[in-house]
Amino acid sequence: MSEVILNDSNFDAEVLQYKGVAMVDFWAPWCGPCRMLAPVVEELAAEYAGKAKVAKLNVDEAPDASTKYGVASIPTVIFFKDGKVVAQTVGLQTKAALQEKLNSLL
Repeated sequence: MSEVILNDSNFDAEVLQYKGVAMVDFWAPWCGPCRMLAPVVEELAAEYAGKAKVAKLNVDEAPDASTKYGVASIPTVIFFKDGKVVAQTVGLQTKAALQEKLNSLL
């Protein structure tokens, strides 16, 4: 199970209407720390399959969602529960930090 790829057209259906916990990585291909975080996000998608939705959103391809959530620096990871923002991190995070946040929301 790989991470869900988000864009402005599927964001509402995949995240805001999702019942449960969703972790969304706001990133861009030109961002070094984002590329460092990518394998961690992929691992979390596999580990949390069936428990939480793990998704990525390219800020260059989805400006509406990025603007709506005030994403000014990337990588930004926003955690949603039942469609509501419940937590946010900015900058490169460790896998352990993201796991801890996911586990606290499940």
